[in-house]
Amino acid sequence: MIYTTLLNIAVFQGIILGLVILKSSLFNSNSNKYLAYLLFTLSIILLNYVFELHHVFASYPLLHFTDNINWVFLMPAFLFLFIINRIDHTRKYKQKKYLCFIPFAFSAILNIINDLDHVAGVYTFSETGITIIQILNLIQIFLAITFIPFLPIYSYFMIRHLKDSQEKKWILTFLTIVSSVLFVWLITALAGLFFNYDISSTMRVIALLATFIIHWTAYIGIYKYKLAKNREAIYNFLNPDSAISYPDLQIVESSTPQEYKESITVDNLYFQKLELLCKEQHIYTDSTLNREKVAEKLGISAGNCKHNNR
Repeated sequence: MIYTTLLNIAVFQGIILGLVILKSSLFNSNSNKYLAYLLFTLSIILLNYVFELHHVFASYPLLHFTDNINWVFLMPAFLFLFIINRIDHTRKYKQKKYLCFIPFAFSAILNIINDLDHVAGVYTFSETGITIIQILNLIQIFLAITFIPFLPIYSYFMIRHLKDSQEKKWILTFLTIVSSVLFVWLITALAGLFFNYDISSTMRVIALLATFIIHWTAYIGIYKYKLAKNREAIYNFLNPDSAISYPDLQIVESSTPQEYKESITVDNLYFQKLELLCKEQHIYTDSTLNREKVAEKLGISAGNCKHNNR
């Protein structure tokens, strides 16, 4: 009971965190979009596992369509796309992204065709058809053995192009955790397939590791702001007592005389307008932001803006 509760919490958290990353302007970037898709995929895999534990597929056989799809093929693809979209533009656009989804598309189509016979009973395969399906299943296994390890390993080589050492450190940790879970799952699945090994206990451990990935991503992504487009701007925006650091713009300084502090409090009209610009127009994402631009948006002269900064 406790075990399935933990899984259900992780499924719910993964979906909510994915939605937050997709919808919140704090995490609005192409790389984070793929991370959200990765969390959705992981949540679907865990949900199917919960259904299996509760024998839901026996009561609702058509749900086997979702269970038999190898969603795990999407995890290395989204993981890889998340990483390459955080590096410089010249390298990431050399990658052909659609190639990452070929194994998943092949596997999904194959399993759906197979389920239309075994699950839905739409048609019945002839002996020739069964032989063809068996050959295609061997191709699917080959894709799993090659594709699932390849993309995470290749991602390790791509990480070296990250310029921010702190960002590189946490992404390397994230890649290692996800890759380890994928490798353990692959070895376990192959052992169960070829050696008739009872993988139920190992899969329970893997499912717990998957819940850890979701919880850890929530901690790093939300609490630590590691996924944000502009961590410093967001931190200062959420902590108005600290300095808001932009190029050529310092709204609060530790050496500000007491007589000027009143002009930059939340009661100040210009501060409220600046706060609104940050919330609605996200001006902190503009790399060319300077005193003149801020003054123009606030409707005051650059000199007055400079005076308010002292």
